Amino acid sequence: MLMPSIFGESLLDDWMDFPFDDEFFTRRSPLYGKHGKNIMKTDVRETNDAYELDIDLPGFKKENITAELKDGYLTITANKGLDKDEKDKEGKYIRQERYSGTCARTFYVGDGVTQEDIHAKFKDGILKLSVPKKDAKAVEQKKYISIEG
Repeated sequence: MLMPSIFGESLLDDWMDFPFDDEFFTRRSPLYGKHGKNIMKTDVRETNDAYELDIDLPGFKKENITAELKDGYLTITANKGLDKDEKDKEGKYIRQERYSGTCARTFYVGDGVTQEDIHAKFKDGILKLSVPKKDAKAVEQKKYISIEG
């Protein structure tokens, strides 16, 4: 197969020399670090009168986490930003990078649950939520009229 070339060199030579090794595909996220794959993992326990959720949020601060209840859905959102500035000895920038990211999980908790019913606590990178069990609204059964004929 012929490759397009300029002056006898392939246009793809530089690209083909790019180091596509295992580190390229498994590199740590600068925003979430080595724990990036563990973000928002959730354990849900059922008790007699509530559901207890433990959501892993390593590296996040309480002020970067929000919990919103809307139309029976509880949404947990976590935001994170990171600035990296490096200067040489003369104070000239040699690199500036900015990262930002958001992750979210949504759980259906039912229309009967209100914002005041849910209790939340954040400690040691774990968001603990207690969502009370509420009786689901009865679904109306379809009633058919028999047709004679």
